[in-house]
Amino acid sequence: MNTYIKQLNWRYAVKQFDNTKKISEEDLNILKEAIQLSASSYGLQPYKVIIVEDKATREQLKAASWNQSQITDASHMIVLANMTDADESLVDNYIDNVSETRGIAKENLTGYSDMMKSNVVALPTEVKDNWTAKQAYIALGNLLSAAAFLKIDACPMEGFDSKAYNQILGLEKENLNAAVVITLGYRAEEDQTQHYKKVRKPENELFSTI
Repeated sequence: MNTYIKQLNWRYAVKQFDNTKKISEEDLNILKEAIQLSASSYGLQPYKVIIVEDKATREQLKAASWNQSQITDASHMIVLANMTDADESLVDNYIDNVSETRGIAKENLTGYSDMMKSNVVALPTEVKDNWTAKQAYIALGNLLSAAAFLKIDACPMEGFDSKAYNQILGLEKENLNAAVVITLGYRAEEDQTQHYKKVRKPENELFSTI
C-alpha cells in the first residue's frame, strides 16, 4: 500500500493524548512549513496560525472547549484564526511579497492587485468571513496529512466557544476569529478509539464520474 495512504488509514481523531510525549522541534518545524505551503485562494493566506504553548492559557481554553482533555494533554495546540473582514491591506501586503520574492516591480502588478481587490475586498463582510474561514480549513487539511505522514497524532476540533477563544487570545483586536483548533501529539495507549475500524463511504457512493 502506498505509504501516504497507509498513514491516512493510520490516523484518527485522537480522544486521549499521552501527556508525557512531546513533538520534537524538528518535526514541529516540518508541520509549520506544511501549513505555510498550504494552498489558498490567490495565495493570500487570510488567516493567522497561533501555537498555544502557555499552560495557563491552555487551561483557560480547555474551559472554553467543554473541558476536552486534548486541549491540555496534547503536546501542541494550534488555533487557525481567519480574518473576519479582509481589507485592502491583505492584498497590498501580498503584492509587496510577490514583488520582493519574484523581483517584479509593483507597478507591473497593479492589474493583478485591482482584480483581487474587486473580487475579494469588495465582498460583503459576512461573505468574506465565510471565505477566509474556508481558506483556514484548507490549511487544516494539509496539516492533518503532514502530521499523519510523520506519524504524529492529531485531533481537529470545532467543539469550542469561539467568542471565548477570541477574548482569551485577544483575536478580535487583530480582526481575527478562531475558526478551528488542532491538537497534536501522540495517542495514549488507553485511547480505545484507535482500535475502531475506519468508517468511510464506499467508492461507488462517494465518487461520481461525469
